[in-house]
Amino acid sequence: MSRIGKLPVVLPSGVDVRVEDGHVTVKGPKGELRQSILRDVVDVRLDDGKVVVARKGDAKAHRSMHGLTRTLIANMVEGVSKGFRKSLEISGVGYRVAKSGERLNLSLGFSHPVPFEPPKGVALSVEGQNKIHVDGIDKQLVGQVAADIRQLRKPEPYKGKGIRYEGERVRKKLGKAGKAGKK
Repeated sequence: MSRIGKLPVVLPSGVDVRVEDGHVTVKGPKGELRQSILRDVVDVRLDDGKVVVARKGDAKAHRSMHGLTRTLIANMVEGVSKGFRKSLEISGVGYRVAKSGERLNLSLGFSHPVPFEPPKGVALSVEGQNKIHVDGIDKQLVGQVAADIRQLRKPEPYKGKGIRYEGERVRKKLGKAGKAGKK
């Protein structure tokens, strides 16, 4: 039995869950999310303010989908009630970010500014000139948008310039060592 899969998902007040036609729909104060589930593998039901996920067999596919389905539903419940946030830091001389409308304009050491347009369902905010916050209700989408922004200029290992997640540590390399004692 999956240790994660057997835990019920407790629904906070203001969150409504519906299970119908192989889809789970979660509605809350921040929005609505919909996820398809494999009905022949797992059984999702509501028990007085809790969502319970049970697997229908002991096959490998059933065991692997049990915990995954429960975690996806828990992420949806947390997203529509609290939301998710990923923060990015920009470091480097001349590296900065500015917001114009919904779009970000990033100066990342290239000869041109790099525009970034967020997808629907994600809000971008800028703090100062070197911090970006990605907010949304879909955990997968928030993480993907943050990864896409980081991909524009990954932190390099020699000086540490680039875009990194907040709290991410970049291991620095020593660089070129000259030959000592050469005549």
